[in-house]
Amino acid sequence: MKRLSNDRTVVGPIFLALIFLSQSAWSSSDRDTLKPNPRNFASVTKGAKLFQANCAACHGNQGEGAPDWRIPNQNGQFRPPPLNGSGHMWHHPLPVLLSIIRDGTAAQGGTMPAWKEKLSEHDMVDVIAWLQSKWSREIYLRWQQIDSRSHR
Repeated sequence: MKRLSNDRTVVGPIFLALIFLSQSAWSSSDRDTLKPNPRNFASVTKGAKLFQANCAACHGNQGEGAPDWRIPNQNGQFRPPPLNGSGHMWHHPLPVLLSIIRDGTAAQGGTMPAWKEKLSEHDMVDVIAWLQSKWSREIYLRWQQIDSRSHR
């Protein structure tokens, strides 16, 4: 009888640990679904369509940006930058990229509209995945480092 009691003492904490780990794995997996994956064909394909419908008019069909994007226009505002890895998009972690897309840049003196009424967060992530599929491996790896530091 004593042995059964000891087994329960060990099994109880192990069982609780398994429940905790499985719950944290579900939470982690939920967060991971909102990360862009430039290797996910479905996400990249959807992102390409969304980009063409909503972003290409300003940022170019391939995310190449406006000519002279680094030079302010007559109003002192910058033209739409390239998003294909040749601009500065990759310097920003995912939360910042999502905030820019969601809220636009008017509050910072820019001209990009807010897309929160038209695009879901999943849509925004798909657009980012399509853009990242255009980045070089080196740029993408550098972005991953920047993004991972923002989650600490």
